[in-house]
Amino acid sequence: MTTQTQTHNWDLIERMLHAVQNSAGQPFVPRRCAEELAEALQQAGQEVRDVDGLKAQADRYEATLLEGGFIESRPECEGGNGENFMLTPRGSQLLSMIDSTFPGEEHPREVLDQHGEAALTPDVFDGLAPKATLV
Repeated sequence: MTTQTQTHNWDLIERMLHAVQNSAGQPFVPRRCAEELAEALQQAGQEVRDVDGLKAQADRYEATLLEGGFIESRPECEGGNGENFMLTPRGSQLLSMIDSTFPGEEHPREVLDQHGEAALTPDVFDGLAPKATLV
């Protein structure tokens, strides 16, 4: 386990990016992602004290991901309904870096956390992404 303080809730961001990826034809609901994460953590024996705070964090991440060019509105021809998104190339890269189903996802998360809140700004992320994928 890392001693570096985690700046972002990467598990929530990962869950949200997967939901965006699979949201064709249905609305994207970041708060549902937060609820699902809370349930998964509780099933794993971890206490989740502030589910409402987690939901608010999901709302903030939705705005950050949209503003940072990680997600964009899904076109109608690809299942867009005005309430869902799709991953941009930057969003796909972020997901591949932090995806917990792949071994070694901790290193990119640590590299991103070293840059704090700025890690999810386009200029900082684009500069970090190549470094974060090197183990």
